[in-house]
Amino acid sequence: MFTGLVEATGRLCRRVSVEGAAVVTIEAPFAADLAEGDSVSTAGVCLSVTSHTAQTFTADVMPETLAVTTLASLPEGTRVNLERALAANGRLGGHLVQGHVDGIGVVTACRPGPRWDEVDITCDVDVARYIAYKGSIAIDGVSLTVSAVTDNGFTVSLIPTTLEATTLGEIGVGTRVNLETDVMARYAERLTRAPKETEQ
Repeated sequence: MFTGLVEATGRLCRRVSVEGAAVVTIEAPFAADLAEGDSVSTAGVCLSVTSHTAQTFTADVMPETLAVTTLASLPEGTRVNLERALAANGRLGGHLVQGHVDGIGVVTACRPGPRWDEVDITCDVDVARYIAYKGSIAIDGVSLTVSAVTDNGFTVSLIPTTLEATTLGEIGVGTRVNLETDVMARYAERLTRAPKETEQ
């Protein structure tokens, strides 16, 4: 479990295809402190560490993850947001983020402002249905509040700290980003659609 508060940024050093899956090597400032099996949110995708050095860690990426995230298309050298899993005694400063990406969004507009930037993102309607006005959304692993919604997209506001400390300061029109909706919305839908138990 993560919070969507980016701990650091790193870089995708290498991606090697392996029978429809991939092995990625990520440069991370905290790589030396990792252990095999640790979870690291990488551009919003939960990856499990398989090995590490003082500067990098390696993880396997399954075919499903490659299909629904940007990890299959990011050029080597791309900067990525990183966050280690939340410790049990840590502060939940963002919102509950699983690192289970729902789909890819595309930036359609960026409007710079004096105090924050507004960004419009479109996405598949099957993802948009779970996005609510003033609800939470994770974009490339960054916890944000939704400021407007449409049938096939939404708007977020990015403050200077977010623009400086994460990769969202580098996005522009046409940029593809990983989206994770609020897990509570998915559970709520599942519960309301579940058949009612009949009395025995």
